[in-house]
Amino acid sequence: MSKPFDMELFLAGVLTGSHAMRQRHLRQAKHIQAEIAERWQRETPWTWQRKHVVWLLEHHLGSCGDSTRYYYLLTVRLLARRLEKPWVFTYYGRCFGIS
Repeated sequence: MSKPFDMELFLAGVLTGSHAMRQRHLRQAKHIQAEIAERWQRETPWTWQRKHVVWLLEHHLGSCGDSTRYYYLLTVRLLARRLEKPWVFTYYGRCFGIS
């Protein structure tokens, strides 16, 4: 039996800010992980490709409000930073990388 993936431990090195903001990022990262795992059977972020995250941002969160999509984009940037991936995403014509 394998252990479940610990998102909190995975993001520990890149999470900063207030307690509430860290909790929001963790909650959203777990939701991202669950949706990608359900759709593509990719259980850990180490197996994700950019297309999986783009699907989540564009299709799965497409009907959500602007602020929700923006906060998920910030969480995705943290995930990309932790994965050391050079992924860049656009939000209303503005590029968001992993700076």
